[in-house]
Amino acid sequence: MDDLDTGYFGNDSATFGDRLTAAREGLGLTDELFSRKLGVKLKTVQAWEQDISEPRANKLQMMAGLLNVSIVWLLTGEGDGPRDTEETDIPADLAELLVDLRRTRSEMQGLADRVGRMERRLTAMVEQG
Repeated sequence: MDDLDTGYFGNDSATFGDRLTAAREGLGLTDELFSRKLGVKLKTVQAWEQDISEPRANKLQMMAGLLNVSIVWLLTGEGDGPRDTEETDIPADLAELLVDLRRTRSEMQGLADRVGRMERRLTAMVEQG
């Protein structure tokens, strides 16, 4: 069977860029809108989708939140990938709100991780005297 017939999710050889593109398109997001939501240049998203470069951890976390997939799925294809529900059938303003909500959730997760790191550093400093 031709690779194109198997799609992004059934193909064991799917790359990070393939999964990113499929998840983004599955939500009906253009690469331009996605880049704006992530706060990066369009050419940066295009380079990720073409497997020319890879995102930093903070952007990877944000994109997983925006796309509602796990970081592990983006990196390996295993774990929580895109849902089968058709979110593209919802009105554009609701889809935009959903994207904003996912981005906020991702940012909150990032802030919680940052607070945890700061707490560990502070604890270590207090223990050292």
